[in-house]
Amino acid sequence: MISIFKPKKIKDFNPSGLNIFTFNAGFKKRDKDVLLIVFDKIINVCCVYSKTSTPSAPIIWDKKNNKGKAKALIVNAGNANAHTGKAGLKIIDKYVKELTKKIKCKTNEVLVSSTGVIGEKFDPKLIINKYAKLNSKNKNSLLEASNAIMTTDTFPKLSIKNIKIDGQSFKIYGIAKGSGMIQPNMGTMLVYIFLECEASKKLMTRLLKNNLENTFNSITVDSDTSTSDTLMMFSVGNNKVNLNKKNFKILNNKIYDLMHDLSLQVIKDGEGVSKLIKVNIFNAKTKNQAKKIAFSIANSPLVKTAIAGEDANWGRIIMAIGKTEEKINQNKIRVLFGNNIVCENGSISKKINIRKLDQYMKNSIIDINVKLNLGKFYHTIYGNDLTFEYLKINADYRS
Repeated sequence: MISIFKPKKIKDFNPSGLNIFTFNAGFKKRDKDVLLIVFDKIINVCCVYSKTSTPSAPIIWDKKNNKGKAKALIVNAGNANAHTGKAGLKIIDKYVKELTKKIKCKTNEVLVSSTGVIGEKFDPKLIINKYAKLNSKNKNSLLEASNAIMTTDTFPKLSIKNIKIDGQSFKIYGIAKGSGMIQPNMGTMLVYIFLECEASKKLMTRLLKNNLENTFNSITVDSDTSTSDTLMMFSVGNNKVNLNKKNFKILNNKIYDLMHDLSLQVIKDGEGVSKLIKVNIFNAKTKNQAKKIAFSIANSPLVKTAIAGEDANWGRIIMAIGKTEEKINQNKIRVLFGNNIVCENGSISKKINIRKLDQYMKNSIIDINVKLNLGKFYHTIYGNDLTFEYLKINADYRS
């Protein structure tokens, strides 16, 4: 199935400061399944990972070894190397050790990620055997890098933003993969962001902290937090920028734009998706209350299937609000699909227009607007519908 939200044209480019290599190592039958990035020099990196209690071997390995510097990144798609015990860590030790010999760097200057089936080990030689092809003739582009980390994704996800600070122009860019098992918790899926300017780990930590909550941590396909959720930000450029208050705001806003773009690409490529759902909670007592209620609505199978069937079943939204057990006054709730009011003052609205409502539900993007009328806080969560195609993909994922 091809997502109805697939971009008509995907911008590509060949970045400087790093060398991109992609290979088919045998994790997939035909497509590229290994991404290897070698940086021109040792650079600063900031990483955030899933808060899962069952992290994959790459997350465990990265946390143990990396100290905020990077010379290389290795990503494989098709095998998550998760729940593989000590053997999974030894697999990483082997393919990292051989790479450090090849590019002459330290073990703690290599980062690794894996995505795919959980619980299956693999031979590290699948990756090691590709090191012989690390030469200038085999360099690839950013789009090819994005293609190589896909699993059930139907299109590659990348974003490129131009930025200008004090007369200096440079780019920030990133790639992501993710389609199912998506409800991030701190890190998300696999996401790699690159800044063409000098940035310390402390600065990048601040940028991520400012923008994670309203981007990657505000999307959900199926409420499942992956064992492999990872986000890395690399400083790959030589541009020195004076990040005073004004300039930091410019950079921070551009980082938000990039992360928001990538997170929406992930949700638009949700497995089997036919509609994007945007849940907006207004006038909550707290930010946390707004987010909790928004996720409850976006994750409800009954809400998701109603949207898939183009049924404005607002009763399911009331149900999803209530099951959070948040302290609210149901007589104050107003629910709208887009601008179409469906309920207020504790019951169905007298202003409801079924004809307009039915027409609105045919749209590919559905806004569910909930006004709690309790306070001043709001939050938006992006989700998608639940279709027969989602069941088909996930009933037969391993084969």
